[in-house]
Amino acid sequence: MRAEHIRLFEGERVPRYTSYPTAPHFGTAVGAAEYVAWLGALPPDARLSLYVHIPYCRQLCWYCGCHTYITQRAERLAAYLALLEREIDLVVSHLPATMRVVHLHFGGGTPSIVGPEGMTRILERLRRRFVFLPDAEIAIELDPRMVDGDLIAALVEGGVNRASLGVQTTDPTVQAAVNRIQPLAQVASVFERLRAAGIGHISVDLLYGLPHQTVATVRRTATEILALEPDRAAVFGYAHLPRLKRHQGLIPETALPDAAARAAQFEAIAESFDRAGYVAIGLDHFARPEDSMARALRDRSLRRNFQGYTTDPADALLGFGCSAIGELPAGYAQNSADLRLWRRELQAGRLPIARGLALGTTDRAIRAVIEQIMCFGEVDLDRVAEARGVPDSASRASRPDGSRCRRRTGRYCASWRPPSTAISSPERSGTRWPSEAAPPSGDQAPATRAVPCGPDGDEIGEHQPAPAAGDLEGGPEHVGDQAAHLFRQRPLAAHRELPAAAPGPEFEPDGAEGGELEGEDPAPPAVLARGGFPLRLLADPERARRL
Repeated sequence: MRAEHIRLFEGERVPRYTSYPTAPHFGTAVGAAEYVAWLGALPPDARLSLYVHIPYCRQLCWYCGCHTYITQRAERLAAYLALLEREIDLVVSHLPATMRVVHLHFGGGTPSIVGPEGMTRILERLRRRFVFLPDAEIAIELDPRMVDGDLIAALVEGGVNRASLGVQTTDPTVQAAVNRIQPLAQVASVFERLRAAGIGHISVDLLYGLPHQTVATVRRTATEILALEPDRAAVFGYAHLPRLKRHQGLIPETALPDAAARAAQFEAIAESFDRAGYVAIGLDHFARPEDSMARALRDRSLRRNFQGYTTDPADALLGFGCSAIGELPAGYAQNSADLRLWRRELQAGRLPIARGLALGTTDRAIRAVIEQIMCFGEVDLDRVAEARGVPDSASRASRPDGSRCRRRTGRYCASWRPPSTAISSPERSGTRWPSEAAPPSGDQAPATRAVPCGPDGDEIGEHQPAPAAGDLEGGPEHVGDQAAHLFRQRPLAAHRELPAAAPGPEFEPDGAEGGELEGEDPAPPAVLARGGFPLRLLADPERARRL
């Protein structure tokens, strides 16, 4: 990766868009009453995805950015499961029918901490309350240190058919530095036992940017994991946020790699998977060519939700457990992330919804645009507008001079409308974009234009320099009919042939337990382009020519 590109994006943070609008924009205007109404409005034949969050771990990993609690007490886990069952029953009581399930995901925390009996208990409760389709995917996140024969037997009996192993790194020095000792032989044994029991679909999570990691260590980790032949791999960057996660202060900052080293580490991992024949999925995933995720990329059915990239075809996502998020056609609803408040509401017979966001037509259209760009690196704005009921005039991106982008290969470039004092989205009318005098934070930061590319690798349509931050209409929270944005604006260049860029300092929390950290946007600063991912950032075409 060229040094100029690293300097341009070092220290930047942008949304990673596991939802739109992102979780920091959820508010208390959505509560239990709204969620009940949304549940009742679901079509009886809708297909559901279920997410179950178990927020407990036996030991704290110092890199962790998830909503977790450390416990050794069996009675605490039993009490949590009892409340989880109560929540399942409450939600089901508000559904219009016995609903069909196409996907179930257990996340955490460490879901398997509840043991074989606990897993059986929750799986049985869900099967009594929902109809699981024969081809439903039932997945669980596993800590390889907490997998034994009894647990595997319970998972197989419950119909689990995909496991995601949190590997992170196989280097002993790095493991010691993050308080997670996990020998490679232990990981290999879990692979072998899961497959022998019939759970043949196995994914792994890897991290780069950890203390003492180098290009050599991450390449060795990739080589050792590739020898186990996982179906998928997710490669995330560690986000060092000790201000928000105090335990991360146990990691010495002097042992962390700088931006250039992080970029080199990601490229080394990506190169290893590419050479092994894996398909690059979006920004940070890899899959074997025969895996369902690679097939979804080819047939353009790939999706993105709170679990990241997914093949989940559901019409709605219901979240269960402390901090879990539901995604329904009407909007998002999140349970309280405070375990005490979650417990109190359920004990009182109320759904523990703490916040959420109702979606309008424009929100849904922008969400679809962003999802297409995140998954495929391009978007057909006309098709999205037609599918989402957006007027035709709103589907064509305008340049600052009012002219339209030139159409090529059925797609439009994403550009900006002329400056205005307020956004055009009817759902957000009156909301104003903050001026440069008061720099925004998180998702409220200025954005560049994300421009799709045609099959020949050229940007689609002609383009103009992006306007100044104070001139952006709507900003990243609401782009109106400007198409989609993905990245913050900087006085930088349009990059035509960028090398693979590291997805930056983030650790994507496992599962739908809260998305972005509250008040912070832990997404990649420089998710520019990867091999075969045709995304370009535009701000200064003249400087682009010099680069």
